[in-house]
Amino acid sequence: MPRRSADTRAEIREVATELFAAQGIEQTSLREIAERLDITKAALYYHFPSKDELIAELVRPMVADIEAFHTDVTSTAPGDLRPLLGRYLDLCHRHRLLFQGLLRDIAVLGRLDVLSTVLEKRAEVDRVLVGGDAPADRVRAVIALGGLQDCVVLMADEPLESYREAAVDSALRALRPA
Repeated sequence: MPRRSADTRAEIREVATELFAAQGIEQTSLREIAERLDITKAALYYHFPSKDELIAELVRPMVADIEAFHTDVTSTAPGDLRPLLGRYLDLCHRHRLLFQGLLRDIAVLGRLDVLSTVLEKRAEVDRVLVGGDAPADRVRAVIALGGLQDCVVLMADEPLESYREAAVDSALRALRPA
């Protein structure tokens, strides 16, 4: 593959994300990433001394987005949930390829010590969305947000605008008490 730009580090992140989504994180070797970029493995190691350092750099923006979303949701009254759910869908869509790779190898998040943080933030958002901690209520939030995440993973090749409204509408319905 011809080099796309002079920013080798950015190219490594882009190709790694594509391969991780297609094959899984554990199933993708640094050699494969280097070969796809037509660089030596030593050049790749110059930029990322280990696979875990590469993965950590790929995960960092997603975790920052999740933390920012969490802060936004927990610091203000939810009000109209449609825009909030839309923002969550957008967040998931931005990171859909990484979500695909992580779903194949969820243990990677544990190894990077971010899984507990992500799950904790998500549980707090769940509580805010449904106004409590009762399991029957939290289920509604889990279904709503989990459904939005699943949409971007399972429909990764579809343009977001082709299903955005339907996804947000469905998440809103899931949040309504029975």
